[in-house]
Amino acid sequence: MNYFKKIIRFAKPYKKFAYLNIFFNILYALFSTLSFVALIPVLQVIFGDNKLITKKPVFKGITHIKDFAQDSLNYFLSDLINEKGSFYALMVMVSVIITLFLLKNLSNYMAMFYITFLRNGVLKDIRTNMYNKIVSLPLSFYSEKKKGDTISRVSGDVEEVRNSILSVLEMVVREPLTILFSLIFMFFFSMKLTLFVFIFIPIAGFVISKIGKSLKRKSIKVQQEQGFFLSILEETMSGLRVIKAFTAEDTFNKRFSESNNRYYKYSNTVLNRQNLASPMSELLGIIVIAILLVYGGYLVFIDQSMQASFFLGYIMLAYNILTPAKAISKASYSLKRGNGAAERILELLETDNIIKDAPNAINKTSFDKEINIKNISFKYEDELVLKEFNLTIPKGNTVALVGQSGSGKSTIANLVTRFYDVNNGSIEIDNVDIKDVSIKSLRSLMGIVTQDSILFNDTVANNIRIGKPDATKEEIEAAAKIANAFEFIKELPEGFDTNIGDAGGKLSGGQKQRLSIARAVLKNPPIMILDEATSALDTESEKLVQTALENMMKNRTSIVIAHRLSTIQNADTIAVMQKGVIVEQGTHQELLNHKGVYQKLVEMQSFE
Repeated sequence: MNYFKKIIRFAKPYKKFAYLNIFFNILYALFSTLSFVALIPVLQVIFGDNKLITKKPVFKGITHIKDFAQDSLNYFLSDLINEKGSFYALMVMVSVIITLFLLKNLSNYMAMFYITFLRNGVLKDIRTNMYNKIVSLPLSFYSEKKKGDTISRVSGDVEEVRNSILSVLEMVVREPLTILFSLIFMFFFSMKLTLFVFIFIPIAGFVISKIGKSLKRKSIKVQQEQGFFLSILEETMSGLRVIKAFTAEDTFNKRFSESNNRYYKYSNTVLNRQNLASPMSELLGIIVIAILLVYGGYLVFIDQSMQASFFLGYIMLAYNILTPAKAISKASYSLKRGNGAAERILELLETDNIIKDAPNAINKTSFDKEINIKNISFKYEDELVLKEFNLTIPKGNTVALVGQSGSGKSTIANLVTRFYDVNNGSIEIDNVDIKDVSIKSLRSLMGIVTQDSILFNDTVANNIRIGKPDATKEEIEAAAKIANAFEFIKELPEGFDTNIGDAGGKLSGGQKQRLSIARAVLKNPPIMILDEATSALDTESEKLVQTALENMMKNRTSIVIAHRLSTIQNADTIAVMQKGVIVEQGTHQELLNHKGVYQKLVEMQSFE
């Protein structure tokens, strides 16, 4: 129930629709009950069961209200039959019943009309909050979670909340009130008979709760398994080239089939338990109806303390309780199942974001002096990737980080941009710790070209303008020219308006990388971070782009991470890294003269 309460908080902006829904549900419950009560005078006319009363009844106090109501009804029918005849009286009562059913169904439609806005509004806000959370969470969160599981929470779990928890909102007022109004009239007709109904309600509730006890636990397994096979699906689509190249289709088919079979088994268990709610509650209801028929028959035929028409009306009211009772029992099952989905949704929404702005974070709009990396240590898991690392990057300088894979070069880029936070030490920009700078303003000072070209299923122009949404066509074209991308873009079917497909799948590796460079150039930041920026380019394109990048970096502070040492020979400082520490530092020529690690790296690449 705690998860239900937390999900319902999203309904607050739509409370006016909730109030309107409650109002029309009250009307629905009232008209639903009255439509059955109105059958009693019809039965009296048909069976000739009404007592002939010629004198208008007098109200003798609340204790005699039942007799007054019965006598008033009989007086009305007697008068109507005497004046117009039995058939006319029947037509009048049938017209009343039709009107009541019309009002009942109109109220039902209006209640559902307004609850639709509430339900869909809540779903919209939950999805929006989940997406905002997904975007805001640090990269470390996704290194531990499967993508498919996150996708499953946004799609499958939200849909489950719609089908279960939010469907309960439709009946939370209507069904209990229908039962309440029916019970009031049933008490009015016969207190003895109604006691049987009160015995039935707790017994039915106990049986239903016993059946649904494990439903939440089972439903969580269903949603977790859905997340797992969605992860397999996402990995399959991303790595299809590798799967086919290594003829691993059978391996992945087996993995997916095993997960799908588990999902099939868990789903059957959950749905079969849920499907038991309706027939179980109906069976229990019919048992009570049968008991009422036996005892009521005794009151009509032997005790003769109850009119047959009132007894039949009573039975109809008792049966009128069964439908909402069945709906409530099904809703209790849905609530248990939906609680599992709500738990997974709230787990994501309530995940603490460890990378966030300090309470009094400043907005830094310029870079004036230097970047100081002071004695930092960092680890992704257990082993330190950087150990008491120190480096100063003056404004306007190009600093290159070189070394073997796993030496910590790309980690520096991740820490400077605050994709991760250092474990010890600090990183400062103009003597201000980057933890005291707002994340948005910090990253606005930086342009990044990643080792892997990350593009989106959109046009060339929209991919380039991500960092500057209001860029003009001329600015986009200028950035493309600097990145040596203009010529191949012009040859695309629709030029800059060409859609490049999922992850830029319609382009070659070199073309994708040049678009990434154009994107960083257009942003025009004072600090540029190039993480293997030319790694996917052919030799000719690499030389052209390298020249363009060097021209661009003349007025910027640049951190260049490179394996190809030929691309960083003009750097102001080259830091050679090994196992998270700097082992050599200096210009290209100084390091060559030193005849140390850097010279060996140059010699290893000299054949290229």
